[in-house]
Amino acid sequence: MSLPPLLQNRLSLPVICAPMFILSCPELVIAQCLGGLVGAFPALNARPEHALEEWLQTIEAALAQARAANPERRIGPFAVNQIIHPTNARLEHDMEVCIRHRVPLIITSLHAPGEIVKKVHAYGGLVFHDVISVRHAEKALEAGVDGLILVCAGAGGHAGTLSPFALVSEVRRFYSGPLALAGALSSGSAILAAQAMGADLAYMGTRFIATQEARASQAYKDCIVASKASDILYTPYFTGVPGNYLKASIRAAGLDPDKMPDADTGGLSLTKDSAKVWRDIWGAGQGVGSIDAVLPAAELIARLQQEYAAARQTLAGQ
Repeated sequence: MSLPPLLQNRLSLPVICAPMFILSCPELVIAQCLGGLVGAFPALNARPEHALEEWLQTIEAALAQARAANPERRIGPFAVNQIIHPTNARLEHDMEVCIRHRVPLIITSLHAPGEIVKKVHAYGGLVFHDVISVRHAEKALEAGVDGLILVCAGAGGHAGTLSPFALVSEVRRFYSGPLALAGALSSGSAILAAQAMGADLAYMGTRFIATQEARASQAYKDCIVASKASDILYTPYFTGVPGNYLKASIRAAGLDPDKMPDADTGGLSLTKDSAKVWRDIWGAGQGVGSIDAVLPAAELIARLQQEYAAARQTLAGQ
């Protein structure tokens, strides 16, 4: 297992920060990259669509300035998430902007990204794809992706149901390339555990909701800190695709998380109404129980680095 040159010697921790719908923004991405992680955001977060260009310019300028000020500093690259779905009317526009800016890493979700891979490879970029099963992994590899992100049980938002032990093991039987693992990873020791299982990188989202830079309401952040794994509900009700959500936000919306209706929306929607769903119904992973404070992203990353180093030392001692 080895990382592509884009990621070698540029990370302070083997972490890709998950692109979180609504929540990820330039301020958070910049802080993540300056902390030596891969910062990421969904293209759809930049609203209206012409704002995507402005977001990329802001991120690029901040990282370039930091590199110029300290060439030896480990500054992670950034990534943009593209949702490949018929309801994403912005996909062609957003990809054109990303290609023009030569975005280092494109993270694709849902359908296999064959055409996107060709366009990104043409300028030297990489494509990592979200998968929740072996079948999805095989299809993504057939499309030519450069890395896989295994979204396992316990991950925030749209997540799979397989144990990371099972999915990592099965994928590693036929794939030796870059592998990121998602699913309840909220500490430095969890990052090390992901590597021990066979992943190259941890894919961490929920832990960064409870940061000062994330575009979440204070109530959302406080709920993250106050919650534990049993406060998470896995349901397809809100988007038609199963996902993990905070029960407290479901109750606040007037629904009983213990008696959810059987019906769902019938399929993922990326309409304006879907943005309202994600504002009111808060996504989160099962790792919330280890989150105890809302911190500046830089302070959180420093804590993760300390936890990671301590975990390595503990294992070495054993």
